[in-house]
Amino acid sequence: MLISRVVAPRTSRIHEEPTPEPAPGQVLVEIVASGVCTSDLGPWLSGPADGQPPIELGHEITGRVVATGSATSRWRTGELVTGLGGPGFASHAVLDDDLLLPVPAGIEPAHAIGEPIATLEEAISRTPLSPGSRVAIVGLGFMGLGLLQLARSRMPRTIIAVDPNPEARARALSLGAEVVLHPDEVPAFVAADGTGAADPRADVVLEATGVTRGLATASPLVRPFGTLCVVGYHHTGDAPFDMELWYKGATVVNGFCPDHPRVMRAMTDALGQVASRAFTFAPLITHRFGLDRVDEAYALMADRAPGFVKAVVEP
Repeated sequence: MLISRVVAPRTSRIHEEPTPEPAPGQVLVEIVASGVCTSDLGPWLSGPADGQPPIELGHEITGRVVATGSATSRWRTGELVTGLGGPGFASHAVLDDDLLLPVPAGIEPAHAIGEPIATLEEAISRTPLSPGSRVAIVGLGFMGLGLLQLARSRMPRTIIAVDPNPEARARALSLGAEVVLHPDEVPAFVAADGTGAADPRADVVLEATGVTRGLATASPLVRPFGTLCVVGYHHTGDAPFDMELWYKGATVVNGFCPDHPRVMRAMTDALGQVASRAFTFAPLITHRFGLDRVDEAYALMADRAPGFVKAVVEP
């Protein structure tokens, strides 16, 4: 099998090694598509520490089953599956039986990567987003535009989308947002009318930036007794709590979920939306690369290149 590993900052190299054998409770898949995730950007930028082995990345996998670890496996050779596991930047991977789901019939494999949409669905399922709600989404990258589609399926009254990038705001409009704002426009928007039925603030605000300034933009958009769901991946730096949320009686939801069973339940629901075409990856996957071009995918993400939303690696 072939596997791409990060050997130095911003530098990956393909290695060849024996294809692993699945143990009981596992399957071996030939990887068809693997999403490039912002959570792996840091390791790619920094590379392995001195004396440490190369870094294996990729955890958003769609693949075809080529072998099972036992005759009683619920999977059969040739089935297309998606789920949790890795490393994904390789020609093959061994994955756990119970962390996989079938790719919906008629859906392109790259448009059925389960892990990222499952994390979004799990987060949004824990917010009180009901028909008629007023919803704001801060950050319109891949995660934010995915949240927009999942929020739209809940039949909100209004979707407000916030991002500094005009391309991202245009995409949000095409996916169903009614109001789009640059972050600098948020203070004036919130101040337009802060009382009664005309309050422009949102019942639910979904933060999908992963940076402190995104949290600072999201907090004023929450109405009194509203909800802020922090979906962005805040893995570095400070993420201070805005005390105005406390004074407003707002609820803050941690959008991260470490529990695999919960994520798999959310993946089932999310893939159902993919199957019904309520959610589509088509406008979100903007770039595709072979295994030998993983670094190009990460560079586009790091540089926030024009036209870029999400890349997939297709070994």
